[in-house]
Amino acid sequence: MVALVERDEQIQQLDSLLADCTARRGRVALLEGPIGTGRTALLRGLAERAERSGFRCLRASCSPAEQELPYGVAGQLLRDAPRSDGPDDPSGRLLERLAAADGPNGADPASPHAVRTHHKLVLALLGHAEREPLLITVDDLRYADVPSLHLLLHLVRRLASAPVLVVLADEPVPRPRHLTFLAELFRRPELHRLRVGPLSPAGTARAASGPSGAPPVPAADLHAISGGNPLLLDALAEDARVAGGPRAEGYGLAFLGCLHRGDPATPAVARALAVMGEDAGPAELWRLVSLKPEDGERALGALNAARLLDDGRYRHPVARDAVLDELAPAERAELHRRAARLLHDRGAAATRIARHLVHADHAQEPWAAAVLSEAAEHALLDGRAEEGARFLRLAHRGLSDEGERAAVRTRLAGAEWQTAPASAARHLAPLVTAALGGRLGLADGLALAGRLLWFGRGEEAVRVLDRLRADARAEGGGLRDAEVWLAYAHPPLARDRRTPVLAAERAFAVPVLGGDPQLHAAAILADALTRRRSHAVAGRAEQVLRDLPLHPRNPWTVEAALLAVQVLLRADRLDAAAAWCEAPSGEAASGEGRDGEAGGGGTQAAFFAAARAEVALRTGDLPSALREARDALARLSPKSWGVAIGYPLGTCVLAATRAGEHDEAARYLALSVPEAMFKSRHGLYYLYARGHHHLASGHAHAALADFLSCGELIRGWGLDTAGPVPWRTDAAEAWLRLGNRDQARRLVREQLARTDGRGPALRVLAAASPAGRRLPLLTEAVDLAEASGDRYEQARVLADLSRVHAAGNRRRARLLLRQALHVANMCGMRPLARELLSVQADLGGAEAMADGLEGIASLTDSERRVASLAVVGNTNREIAAKLYITPSTVEQHLTRIYRKLGIRRRKELPADLWAGLRKTG
Repeated sequence: MVALVERDEQIQQLDSLLADCTARRGRVALLEGPIGTGRTALLRGLAERAERSGFRCLRASCSPAEQELPYGVAGQLLRDAPRSDGPDDPSGRLLERLAAADGPNGADPASPHAVRTHHKLVLALLGHAEREPLLITVDDLRYADVPSLHLLLHLVRRLASAPVLVVLADEPVPRPRHLTFLAELFRRPELHRLRVGPLSPAGTARAASGPSGAPPVPAADLHAISGGNPLLLDALAEDARVAGGPRAEGYGLAFLGCLHRGDPATPAVARALAVMGEDAGPAELWRLVSLKPEDGERALGALNAARLLDDGRYRHPVARDAVLDELAPAERAELHRRAARLLHDRGAAATRIARHLVHADHAQEPWAAAVLSEAAEHALLDGRAEEGARFLRLAHRGLSDEGERAAVRTRLAGAEWQTAPASAARHLAPLVTAALGGRLGLADGLALAGRLLWFGRGEEAVRVLDRLRADARAEGGGLRDAEVWLAYAHPPLARDRRTPVLAAERAFAVPVLGGDPQLHAAAILADALTRRRSHAVAGRAEQVLRDLPLHPRNPWTVEAALLAVQVLLRADRLDAAAAWCEAPSGEAASGEGRDGEAGGGGTQAAFFAAARAEVALRTGDLPSALREARDALARLSPKSWGVAIGYPLGTCVLAATRAGEHDEAARYLALSVPEAMFKSRHGLYYLYARGHHHLASGHAHAALADFLSCGELIRGWGLDTAGPVPWRTDAAEAWLRLGNRDQARRLVREQLARTDGRGPALRVLAAASPAGRRLPLLTEAVDLAEASGDRYEQARVLADLSRVHAAGNRRRARLLLRQALHVANMCGMRPLARELLSVQADLGGAEAMADGLEGIASLTDSERRVASLAVVGNTNREIAAKLYITPSTVEQHLTRIYRKLGIRRRKELPADLWAGLRKTG
């Protein structure tokens, strides 16, 4: 009965057969096992032990190249047989007799001449065995020549009382040419069959640990990757010790060694699996490498039995890569071409076919371009932009029609733009030629214009737009949406400097026939920003962000998403903006990196990092703003950012300036930016941030010039109503630094006549006003700052209020200053915090501390929890939800808190109470 045993048990059984042999009981052992499972190692170890015990060892190793050589195996065995110089000793002429057997009748091992020769040779061997026992080993028996097998059978029949042990090693699947030999061998009572199989998980653990202890990787992983195949396990254990995992030069080479020890069909099947993948059917595999089904099935069975494969699947990518790397480039390409044709003939999915075409770098088939184009569509919809671009690049090369080539190039530019915009720039010139020649439709033409503007190529964009405008049919499509978007994003290029206004009935409608839904959404949002209707379209903005995953390949998706974030920020929906900006970050984290390199996430991820930076800046979270802005700049190169680089750069400069990192802000300002940036909305943001850096660095004239430049651009573009940046308030602050209060008050009053930016304007107006008028202005300003959620502005107003109270109510001044200092420290506003600390010293630090702590100790735990949540800006309803009490209970607690602390309003709560928030959990 065949038993599956571990290696130590096999060694014991073979040693037992050696002992039988020394007791003059001849034995035959058939060592059966898949390739790579240790048959050869067992034979080698047996021979070493036998020689130490006084045996003469005769060894042969069969190979496919010699299986047609008559008596090739016998020649190897007899080469090591004992020789005698006596004239009558037949051992001296063994090889000559063997050669004589290869005469006219030698090819027939059953011929009388062959039988007589076999008999003489066997008698000679048995005679020598009387003097020293013999061990005869034959490895890879399936490749043995037939005459040698007949000689071995002749010997086996005479082993009953001879001190001879014959050990034959082979795979368990017999070959047709050996069936006669095996049939007779299996009838012999001297035969012992031993099955060599892969190691069990426990055996793998023992073999891997060895004398040095536990393996460097879990034994379960070693077994899963090696399958218990001893040859693979040895290489894998060494790889684990050296590199912590499988290596091509270790595990990979061992895998190839196992393959080439099998039949020629074995590596062929492995190659077919490596090329076609695990989903291929058997018929496809055999056709790919021109195998007969029975040969392919036998080879696949051998691979599975040897645990090189796990039910037809590679156990580790290193093995698959090793098989592919062994192929010459031309041979590998040919296999992929054949695979593509096979899959196309049976109607397989376009993506599977396209991947083989790409690997083969082959698009000459009549159907190749259509398949590649369809596969690219699926890849882009699934967010696999780089793969989609590879498909489109190959499809473009395989096309000859100029119109089709232009359409594919447009899609290719869009796909490359998603991961590395700089690489898409090379397509712009030929696409401009195609557009001017009328070979691009409206949607593709508008997308091209957007790309050209991205890279600052305004003149070419105008030529493309004029060509589209000249087409009367374009007016019925998306050109109107593009004009509305241009009026906000690139105002100098809009057809009319006056702001186009969407008809009310179109504001939330689907785009007209021929229009682009994402461009239409961008137009609606741009129009709302232009006309200060952000509150009215905040719901539409959230819808755009919610539907973002539905439009991964639309060229206007990112633009619409960024405008949606701007709308939410203008509508003071900071929490909503933050939430929607966070959603794509996790999806992008494992995607493409800097200009498509691993680790970053591509263009969309870069833009959402920039958006998160702006949201953090608006809420006063300067560390987060700096971190996200740096991340945005790291994800795309400056060239890939194009004119939009002003967006993350502006946030980085402004956040660094407010955080007191003036050297870092200066480094970012030293980066080269395209001149065309200043003709877009991104240039405004950059100028605005640069002005603040100049102001904080003590260069008020330079700051004033930047703020006034913002105003000139905004008014020249007809966007004064939109107010993209509050330039008047900041220019007024610069005028104050220069000592011109009249100019400052004039600009502030202009700002207050508008509906936006009232809080900062009131703060600056208070600074420009006599001391007696400052308190009511700042009181209103602090209310507006708290309502907007802008902590930076809140800290500045509180600081100014503290200074106003310092002349008359020092206790109130200290409370306000402590609140301002708390907010400044919490938001990372180091310059303001240092300034406030010096003011605090002037007001009396010890007395301020006493004022802050007086009364807090008298609060109950419940009151302290309510106060600690209130001091950081939570509403009564939010406090109630967090503490699981009613809003009326919160109100009652606050009334008692105000009485104990001697204050009248929530804004007077001491900042020290914030420490209690950590205790409330």
